[in-house]
Amino acid sequence: MLGLEKKTVLITGAAGGIGRALALRLAQAGAQIALCDRDANALEKLEQEIREQGGVAERYAADIGSQQSCQDLAKSVADRFGAIDSLVHSAGIYPEAKVAEMSAEQWRQLMQINLDGTFYMCQAVMPYLSERSSIVNLSSMAGHRGSYAHAHYSASKGAVTSFSKSLALELAPRTRVNCVAPGIIETPMTRDLLQAKGQSLLASTPLQRFGTAQEVADVILFLCSDLASFVT
Repeated sequence: MLGLEKKTVLITGAAGGIGRALALRLAQAGAQIALCDRDANALEKLEQEIREQGGVAERYAADIGSQQSCQDLAKSVADRFGAIDSLVHSAGIYPEAKVAEMSAEQWRQLMQINLDGTFYMCQAVMPYLSERSSIVNLSSMAGHRGSYAHAHYSASKGAVTSFSKSLALELAPRTRVNCVAPGIIETPMTRDLLQAKGQSLLASTPLQRFGTAQEVADVILFLCSDLASFVT
């Protein structure tokens, strides 16, 4: 039903909490996984785990904030697997800084990775996308409602959402484009935030608990699959 057998999925930020859960879930569904992350050790372990479970995985290094690096990554994946059926762009950073204290360098670094990187990566895979392909970008609820001491992060994620909506119009009907905006998810990236503000965040969360990486991975799995063939 999923239609993911032998489909090639490129995941950036693959060693992060959501990326890792997704890679394992997609591999279980029969997809071929191209793994990209700056954490080389974690990526190697993930690749090995997928292969030990009988899956197909290859790891790649790339600087998501570099247009040339993203282009090289996309070409390498296409050369290895023949085409790219789905891109899941999950790479991003989440530093803390209040606007009054934020340097131009801090602002620019985050935008280069979180926003410019989204543009670079989506553009880079376009020549290699197959028929009925898909792109899923990771945004955040912070892009809709803001986040204290994370204005640059919130701004970048709001822009990723808007960019994805426009890209969906440009790439249809060949490629579907969607954007997932998780709420508070328990991952290594949010560990400090949860320790500092866990109770107040729970109070503003209707389900009164934090989400899991697996729950987000299942949504992305759906969006990459044939079950979401009319979702863009």
